[in-house]
Amino acid sequence: MNAPKVSIGLVNPKSPTNVGAVLRAAGCFQADAVFYTGERYDRAERFHTDTQNRSLAIPLQRVNDLVSDAPESAKIICVDLVDGAIALTEFEHPEEAIYIFGPEDGTISQAVIDQADAVVYIPANGCLNLAATVNVVLYDRMSKTEHQLATNEQVLAIRDKNNRVRVKS
Repeated sequence: MNAPKVSIGLVNPKSPTNVGAVLRAAGCFQADAVFYTGERYDRAERFHTDTQNRSLAIPLQRVNDLVSDAPESAKIICVDLVDGAIALTEFEHPEEAIYIFGPEDGTISQAVIDQADAVVYIPANGCLNLAATVNVVLYDRMSKTEHQLATNEQVLAIRDKNNRVRVKS
């Protein structure tokens, strides 16, 4: 397998529901891999929540350290509510990146933040949960780069089989 161009790093995720939703976001927005640290997810993994079986196509791998185990050419981008972070709306995504997200009940450590190439936050009137944050960041990346998903053919290919609604001209 080639080195991932876009990957997600999760710091000690606790919720199998959120990890399943992160895998779904990775598939929807073309991330190549999901890495995680800690043991909480391993203990909760039996509550399978990858409803679209994205883990069959997108590697989900436990690592010891998200920074040292990051793909070699990837920029380290931390996403958290951190003093001095850049608003996602103002952020220019690098071509190759690992986006590191903190746990649902904590934050990214200062040691990881200090090694980041950039730290960004999502401007909002509250904090989003882990899966929602990953979705927003990956969508922002896709919307700011050349992408091939914004076509009517894509809508037809991915919509639910029971959806036959259309916009009249």
